[in-house]
Amino acid sequence: MELFEKIYERERKKNAPLADRLRPEKLEEFVGQKHILGEGKFLSSAVREKKIPSLIFWGPPGSGKTTLARILAREVGATFLTFSAVLSGIKEIKEAIREAETARAKTGKQLILFIDEIHRFNKSQQDALLPFVEDGTVTLIGTTTENPSFEIRGALLSRCRVLTLEKLTPHDLEEIFHRALHHPEHGVARDGYSFTEDAKKHLIASSDGDARALINAVEASTFIAASRGTKEVTLQIAEEALRKKALLYDRAGEEHFNLISAFHKSLRGSDPDAALYWLVRMLKAGEDPLYVARRMIRFASEDVGNADPHALTVALSAHQAYTILGSPEGELALAQAALYLATAPKSNRAYTAFKEANRFVDETGYHPVPYHLRNAPTKLMEEMGYGEGYRYPHDYDKGFVLENYFPESLRRRKFYHPTDRGYEKKIKEYIRSLWGDGRSSNRRGPSGE
Repeated sequence: MELFEKIYERERKKNAPLADRLRPEKLEEFVGQKHILGEGKFLSSAVREKKIPSLIFWGPPGSGKTTLARILAREVGATFLTFSAVLSGIKEIKEAIREAETARAKTGKQLILFIDEIHRFNKSQQDALLPFVEDGTVTLIGTTTENPSFEIRGALLSRCRVLTLEKLTPHDLEEIFHRALHHPEHGVARDGYSFTEDAKKHLIASSDGDARALINAVEASTFIAASRGTKEVTLQIAEEALRKKALLYDRAGEEHFNLISAFHKSLRGSDPDAALYWLVRMLKAGEDPLYVARRMIRFASEDVGNADPHALTVALSAHQAYTILGSPEGELALAQAALYLATAPKSNRAYTAFKEANRFVDETGYHPVPYHLRNAPTKLMEEMGYGEGYRYPHDYDKGFVLENYFPESLRRRKFYHPTDRGYEKKIKEYIRSLWGDGRSSNRRGPSGE
């Protein structure tokens, strides 16, 4: 029987989607979630002791919840019984558990009851599970993308350990991408497929931390490539597979970009006359006026910023005015906005601060939100320490209290450096009056430790 099951599983995998064929079967093959799987962490210790308690995996799609549940069952040699939260009623639950219990009496194996999307189980279904979990007949592993505090009955939740899975990092996804290409049995490179570097980057960036979405996109890309008689997946093919365009410079429309560049630089250089000249040139050349309006909205944040916060409102209003009026009447609103932006005080500090924060996140990865910054709307979250130690600024003089708002595992960073121009000068003075030197990069916590 065991040999037959192995043959069946091998044949099934041949026709299964790539994401299913690549599903890791051992803990050491699993990518990500080091905060619960690293050396000395809870799950790695539980596997080593061969004692898996009832668990709820809470995390975003594609973070590995189902895969991890299957691996845990395999690692401890347990019988793995799956249920659909949509298709299984109370009668089916009780009957299946009794059958599994009989089988367990013969084999002596732990019985793990796996319920994907357990938040879809209604109150009656959850109540039907409770006695079997309570008396140890089954070990429950449920997965959910929803906050278990709100979706799972308190009585059932109190008998489970809630583990939060995090969105996969770009580094994690790159490792999974490599696996999709070079897996010894199922990697697409075995069939001769290769991916250009920009195609790879686009697929990883578009997957948004979802391993399954990434692997599905890899597979779809190979189908499209094959239909075109090629084995190389280019950016164009990757975009088609995702149906999501990457932002590219259109070299065929060079004059289009030359004109918008001249307009943008005239605004930045505070030359209202040159800005009007290039605006008229673009409109007469047939440029989409709403494209120009969108560029001015971007400019208001990138080059004016908080030196004149009203600039963004002016740019947005110009876009709305043209949408209502159309041409030629609405073009005057664009001209008015261009003149305002050209003559406004300039600061790119919002832009550079955002750019620096992006670079910092890319370099340091994803760190958990400190518990004192988390809300605790449920008893479970309160018991887990959410919100503990948070100091409410409005309870302090000036509505401010010196506090650490960065992840505890990172040193504080200063991204925003206001200028002495326009309204930003007031912002600079206000920040200094509150923080003093407390926003310098060598501070870790509220007291500078």
